[in-house]
Amino acid sequence: MASPTRLDKAVSQVTDLSRSDAKRAAKAQRISVNGEVVTDPAAKVQTSDALCLDGGPLLKPGPCYIMLNKPLGYVSATKDPEHPTVLDLIDEPNKGRLHIAGRLDIDTTGLVLLTDDGQWSHKVTSPTYHCEKTYYVQLADRIEEAAVAKVARGIWLKNEKRRTKPARLEILFANEVRITIGEGRYHQVKRMFAALGNKVLVLHREKIGDIPLDEGLREGEYRLLTPDEIASVKK
Repeated sequence: MASPTRLDKAVSQVTDLSRSDAKRAAKAQRISVNGEVVTDPAAKVQTSDALCLDGGPLLKPGPCYIMLNKPLGYVSATKDPEHPTVLDLIDEPNKGRLHIAGRLDIDTTGLVLLTDDGQWSHKVTSPTYHCEKTYYVQLADRIEEAAVAKVARGIWLKNEKRRTKPARLEILFANEVRITIGEGRYHQVKRMFAALGNKVLVLHREKIGDIPLDEGLREGEYRLLTPDEIASVKK
């Protein structure tokens, strides 16, 4: 059995409150344990106890995995002095502990994964695991059929010493494509099409690994990942 924990520590672990904030909340009669108000922040609680803050139940501590449909204008960062961040769209306990598994530029939309599980995040982002990312791209000019083979061979990017790894390009329309890459170089998709003499106008991430963006999520909305989605990264 796990050892008991101080009330203020237990509350701070599952909320955005600091230990000091949790102490003040207890003394202000805002915290209950198993239905009873507890004002002593040093009171011992068990992991099986039901904690509530201001009448709302607090989730047990544990890994969190989130899928977000990122809109334009948001940066993939936890803090930014000039722009809203993807964390501003999240309303979950202890969201400050989340980090972004696969960032997107401010002018790119689509699938972003957030988690507080460092090992899981590493498998999404590390080049060692070759986690593929799929994007819908709208280009300034018509794309030539020859680009499919060029992308499959690898593209020489400006100021790079090696080609990109083989990628898959599907032409959807004259200037619309879907591209799947297995690495994450700086602004890679934009630079690949620039090397092909084209310019990206719209970039939208549709899929990471085996996790597609939920079509039911509108821009700015998020949901927790399913157990199968979480397990697909852990394979």
